[in-house]
Amino acid sequence: MTLKLPPSGENRWRLATHARVIVYETEDGNELLTVYDCGAAQKPPSAQLIGNLVRVNAEHELERGPTGYAVSMRESADLVKQDEHHYVIEAVEE
Repeated sequence: MTLKLPPSGENRWRLATHARVIVYETEDGNELLTVYDCGAAQKPPSAQLIGNLVRVNAEHELERGPTGYAVSMRESADLVKQDEHHYVIEAVEE
């Protein structure tokens, strides 16, 4: 697991306002989550982890592809670890 996101509490990390989360679905039911600060930036990912993105409770756009989906954030949010393999994205007020 690579995690270069700023912490915002216990098991919580702040996502950039325009973060893009790429979710690659594997055949065994797992997911690889890759977090970029911005979909347009040419930078390495800020986080890469194995787990399931259970839900997104923040304004976003969802784009499905053949191997998974991409979540483009439209407001400030945190990536929250629910347990060892489950994550949610929750909106936060600035």
